[in-house]
Amino acid sequence: MLRVSVVIPAKNEEDSIGQVIESIKENIEEVEIIVVDDGSTDNTAAVAKATAAKVISHPYSKGNGAAIKTGAREAVGELIVFMDADGQHKAEDISRLLAKIECGNDMVVGARQKGSQASWGRGIANGFYNFFASWMTGHRVKDLTSGFRVVRSEKFREFLYLLPNGFSYPTTSTLAFFRAGYSVSYVPIHAEKRVGKSHIRPLRDGARFLIIIFKIGTLFSPLKIFAPVALLLFSLASVWYGWTWWNYHRFTNMSALLYTGSVVVFLMGLISEQITALMYRD
Repeated sequence: MLRVSVVIPAKNEEDSIGQVIESIKENIEEVEIIVVDDGSTDNTAAVAKATAAKVISHPYSKGNGAAIKTGAREAVGELIVFMDADGQHKAEDISRLLAKIECGNDMVVGARQKGSQASWGRGIANGFYNFFASWMTGHRVKDLTSGFRVVRSEKFREFLYLLPNGFSYPTTSTLAFFRAGYSVSYVPIHAEKRVGKSHIRPLRDGARFLIIIFKIGTLFSPLKIFAPVALLLFSLASVWYGWTWWNYHRFTNMSALLYTGSVVVFLMGLISEQITALMYRD
């Protein structure tokens, strides 16, 4: 039987953290529970310690991803379960995720079903992220941003250096596992309404997350980003050249610039693809 560690990043979650920990103890026996207090200004750490969970406190807020990395380094289990401290994830679902990973998977994600999104706007955004990630990886990604997942610790730690300190560790880790050829599976879950106020700001974090999505895309499958851009520039150059030749019988500087740009972008994609391949040579 593989040992299991549960890592819970928490920031100002004193109203829910105690209940979350007790629920885990009721549903899983012999489990290591690690709460990473990410610079909370309330009694989150004290409430967690009262439940006899292992508590690691950051001296200041470093971000959700930084808390995940801290917990992953400290966990002793061969399997690590990541879940939120706000009460959205049900401890009863952990056994379902563990059963799925025992079938030979390396990562199992709790995929939120319809009705689990905090708002319609976030649901649309997550739908776009899932579509984009599915196109990048060539596999169907059912929930790219879910923070409820179980991983094989040894393989997860391979990618700690890639994980950002902010809110996008699920995105990066999912795409990293796909790129490395590890098995990723999904278990449908229903996320409850969170306790307290969300730390995510839709406009600020949404724009930041979109940038991260494209950064991750260029990191894991560069040609799928660069090739369409190169093709677009080449098409624009051809259309412009055709128009100017038909009307003025000239090959203009703009056509030359667009053709040159398309070649440069494509070559950058090829070089990026080779660099990415070197990252995964082991």
